[in-house]
Amino acid sequence: MSRTNLSGPSRRGLLAASGAVVAAGAVGAGARPAAADTPPGEANGQGNGQANGRGRQGRQVRTGFDRLVADAYAPLAGQRVGIVTNPTGITADARHIVDVMHADERVGLVAVFGPEHGFRGTAQAGGSEGRYDDPATGLPVYDTYLKSGQPLADVFTASGVDTVVFDIQDAGARFYTYIWTLYDCMGAAALAGKRFVVLDRPNPVTGRAALGPVLDRAFATFVGREPIAQAHGMTVAELARLFNAEFLAKPVPLETVAVSGWRRADFFDATGLPWVPPSPNMPTPDTALVYSGTCLFEGTNLSEGRGTTRPFELLGAEGVDGRWADAANALALPGVRFREAYFAPTFSKFQGRTVGGVQLLVHDREAFDPVRTGIALLVTARQVWSGFAWRPDNWIDKLTGSARVRTMIDAGASTEEVVGAWEADLAAFREMRREYLMYH
Repeated sequence: MSRTNLSGPSRRGLLAASGAVVAAGAVGAGARPAAADTPPGEANGQGNGQANGRGRQGRQVRTGFDRLVADAYAPLAGQRVGIVTNPTGITADARHIVDVMHADERVGLVAVFGPEHGFRGTAQAGGSEGRYDDPATGLPVYDTYLKSGQPLADVFTASGVDTVVFDIQDAGARFYTYIWTLYDCMGAAALAGKRFVVLDRPNPVTGRAALGPVLDRAFATFVGREPIAQAHGMTVAELARLFNAEFLAKPVPLETVAVSGWRRADFFDATGLPWVPPSPNMPTPDTALVYSGTCLFEGTNLSEGRGTTRPFELLGAEGVDGRWADAANALALPGVRFREAYFAPTFSKFQGRTVGGVQLLVHDREAFDPVRTGIALLVTARQVWSGFAWRPDNWIDKLTGSARVRTMIDAGASTEEVVGAWEADLAAFREMRREYLMYH
């Protein structure tokens, strides 16, 4: 079992000393932490995972939870445990980890903490399930959504737990809120004097590279608390290590349980693990592949495909026609083509109305850069459709992490000019990120 313990003012030194142990448990004895980003196109991530939990080349991928069970819950011995999770917290054979833990006398599970969309996943975007007792287990379920700091610390205190465990499947984008639930829960656990254990899961879109603009703290919200890249290229345990050492004012006593058998170049289908939608509009790993770029359309008056069967792969608005697909295809962006598309969302923007736009068709996911593609689609949409507008609240600034993308596109900048403007910040983040990577 690989675990990292972090606490106190010397946490950066402890991280450096323990990183090799974590990496060894994750990728094999003697391994070193990954050293650098691998740009798109330079690593082979194709694979045909099987439902039995074995990835390509016969490697068995085991999540942090599965390894925790194999270690007889050793990190949780003698503790009253609460877990932050949602429907993605499942075993390789698709049992929910709360049901498994509740039935196992070796672990003292006493509380569940639900994030956005809720523990059982019944709420849409911007919603949660509130406080209730879980009918299946009788466990109290506490709502963490939009709570942070002392109010969230008070929830942990009221629950009576000694240790807070986190196990949620991420989608790999800065504005996917579960990583900030992680951040807020770590900070609140520190305030409440609780231990914190992160059970790792693979990044579904690989951990090869960090991509896109880095957040300016002046634009911090729940879709981005701290200055990380738009596509961070990290697992939740790696992010927890980074948060604890770089960003939290008071670090929490932290342990991470690594995934075994996963490589940074692996896409989700290479893992053999079952996919559970981590939120209602993240139905497949294909959605996650494009999400870190096309979610930017939430900041515009175009539909980002919510209310369709291909959210974030279908984009459009009333009055958009085939000129958009033509303009996007003319850029010859690596790994992706665009189809002229028409659709009628069943909810959200343009509910029940037919709109025109594009469908993204990723034909080479190794070469595909989702953030560059998202910027190119914003630039071309503005060029070909006179009705293009940003959301009045400038939500695009919160998604991209500053006003720079919006103001540059409004000034007529090209895709390459917009992308080039964040390269220095991205290079600095990539260098900082290296220290916390746990896998090759």
